[in-house]
Amino acid sequence: MKAVTGSQATPNSLQRLGAITLLSWFAMLGFDFFLHAGALARLYLQPSPFLLPPLDAFRLVPVGYLSFLLLAVLLLWLMVRLDVAGWRAGLLFGLKLGGLTWGAFALGLLSISTASVPLLMGWFVGQTLELALAGAIAGNALAGAKLSQLSVKVLAFVMVAVIMTIALQSLGLVPAVRM
Repeated sequence: MKAVTGSQATPNSLQRLGAITLLSWFAMLGFDFFLHAGALARLYLQPSPFLLPPLDAFRLVPVGYLSFLLLAVLLLWLMVRLDVAGWRAGLLFGLKLGGLTWGAFALGLLSISTASVPLLMGWFVGQTLELALAGAIAGNALAGAKLSQLSVKVLAFVMVAVIMTIALQSLGLVPAVRM
């Protein structure tokens, strides 16, 4: 299957683009869980006037996940408009888009908030990698990969990310936030 451009959109291609968006988003959520509950977990335990208390933050996780859906839509929209296809091209595009958006976000927060530099650096690196992952998935799908096979790979990735996070917390290598 050839990449679908905006002017070639049909109901079937729109359905496929919706599925690609959801697959990319699901992978982002799996990586995000690992990033925040695993790799960056220690940074959330340090007292900060910038961060909400853990229970309040936990209640708002769905809002944060919706923000990633918007990023997945933006990523795919730009990739289709710019004719970016293939996992490697998608990965590089997502890496650039992630670096620019999260770099700008981190610098903006550094200039106006009490967020710590390690937290902002963690967000910058982690969220940049998250968009690179989404770009690789979207690029692969836009190049014609079967969505059923891609879905299995994304599901396996998310399961591994969740299992790794639970293992890290269970072994005491990263803290588990108590509410």
